[in-house]
Amino acid sequence: MRNLLYRFYEKQIETGLRPEDLPKHVGVMVDGNRRWAKGKGVDKAGFGHEAGAKHIVNFLGWCSDLGIQHVTLYLLSTDNLVGRKPNELQELIDIIVELAEELQRRARWKLQVVGDIEALPFDAASRLSRVESETASNDGTHVNLAIAYGGRKEIADAMRSILKKHAKSGSSIEQLAEVMTPELIAENLYTGGQPDPDLLIRTSGEQRLSGFLLWQSANSEFYFAEALWPDFRRVDFLRAIRDFQRRHRRYGA
Repeated sequence: MRNLLYRFYEKQIETGLRPEDLPKHVGVMVDGNRRWAKGKGVDKAGFGHEAGAKHIVNFLGWCSDLGIQHVTLYLLSTDNLVGRKPNELQELIDIIVELAEELQRRARWKLQVVGDIEALPFDAASRLSRVESETASNDGTHVNLAIAYGGRKEIADAMRSILKKHAKSGSSIEQLAEVMTPELIAENLYTGGQPDPDLLIRTSGEQRLSGFLLWQSANSEFYFAEALWPDFRRVDFLRAIRDFQRRHRRYGA
């Protein structure tokens, strides 16, 4: 009976959503995997990360079913690269790479790695590059996998790219200053050419960005869910979408 009521409630929320007002781009900070594992009595980070990775497959299915065009998943930050124990970090990288390859096998999504892929071990970087190239022609939801990602570094890399391009063309600093606009910087971000996220979701009850999409989130709506990522249900996602549609978006105010 409880499952029946749950499905009825979920369907009720979904039916009430306005298709024309769905977010075009959703960013997600998939947080709480380690705490989830500890709550299950398992003091092993990999157990939680594996559960979280499996749940991402479900989540992307929900997004595709709703017709959401872009999703960015925060999987591994630049801080994680220096803040985790070597064995735990390697295990997490292995899980992320295996997740990317599983998503590739399903052939539903176009996958793009956003972050400093060169900071990863050579084998991991090579396998992720292969995933990108082999899903480039897929027509489904465009999924950004934020791996070895930091928002400040992304902006610095964008500025570096602009400087290199203009130096190569022989432009002076003064000429570059004349054409430097927010639009030019946006074009050179890892997500260049994609719409900025309309909605950012963070699970586990934490209420901070942690360097995620710092530039792109200037006008995003935020939704903080108490559920740990592996426990984040479809009904929780639908509630986030419903909450997004109830807000009056005020750009710059």
